[in-house]
Amino acid sequence: MGSAPLVLLHAFPFDSRMWDGVRDLLKPITPDQRGGDRSPDLVTIADDVLGLLDERGIERAVLGGCSMGGYVAMAVLRRDPSRVAGLVLADTRAGADAAEVRANRLAMAARVEAEGVGWVPDALVSGLLAPGADASVVERVRELILAQDPAEVAWAQRAMAVRPDSAEVLAGVDVPALVLVGEHDGLTPPALARELAGVLRRAEYVELAGAGHLSPLEVPEAFAGAVADWRRRVEV
Repeated sequence: MGSAPLVLLHAFPFDSRMWDGVRDLLKPITPDQRGGDRSPDLVTIADDVLGLLDERGIERAVLGGCSMGGYVAMAVLRRDPSRVAGLVLADTRAGADAAEVRANRLAMAARVEAEGVGWVPDALVSGLLAPGADASVVERVRELILAQDPAEVAWAQRAMAVRPDSAEVLAGVDVPALVLVGEHDGLTPPALARELAGVLRRAEYVELAGAGHLSPLEVPEAFAGAVADWRRRVEV
């Protein structure tokens, strides 16, 4: 693998523990993305990531993200592309939300603030995982969702709802990129991932068998192996 540190940004509605299955091989830096009482905008989290690099004395990093984490990686590129040595984009998309999706996000944010997160696993899990996902994976996903702060879940939904289209930003980035997607990802399906890879100048595309929208959590060995192999080959 290359010498640049690897920063991995988690999906919604999770925290950095979603990367536990890839830690041994990839040795990533995995911050928790938290909005706090700040205005909901993913650029806020992007600035936190850049601040973390500064704190650790890291000039450039390979920046990766799954789903929402991918959106944050794109926000980092809007802020300071010079800090990014390579990209790993998993189960994510470049486009902004359609009006219906945006409305659904805002509705979920309001309901979570009113009722908490107890209902969220039943609403989301089947759409996040591949059909027939292992019971232990289903349980882990439910556990992680239920551990989240309702205020942070609402913040993240509102921040994602206002994110801009990032295709132009991605097209202007001249670094090695790896686009991964679960074979059964119903939220950002393989066709969308291939489109994303096509936007990037130097992208490779990998489809992970047996995975849905949370490929690093569902098939961590395959995910980590694909990332490690790519880093060795492109020397980043």
